[in-house]
Amino acid sequence: MYRVSEGVRSTHGQDGAIVLDVQQGQMFNLNCVGSRILELLERGAEEPKIVDVISQEFNGKPELVGKDVHEFIEALRKHKLVSER
Repeated sequence: MYRVSEGVRSTHGQDGAIVLDVQQGQMFNLNCVGSRILELLERGAEEPKIVDVISQEFNGKPELVGKDVHEFIEALRKHKLVSER
């Protein structure tokens, strides 16, 4: 399970999200899918649930979505935007 880091602030809109890491002074732009993944992480969803939701909402094949979601979460971890609980 992952949690969004305490210094992360985000605003979500129909075109995606803007994410600010206050502690590191970095800003990121996310597309619609990335925004939705981050929203689900903020709500405490685990990776399998995120894959299910993204697959349904964006009409993706679960096996492909699973790989992409995992890679995206790893990128968030690399940039210290999320960490494992």
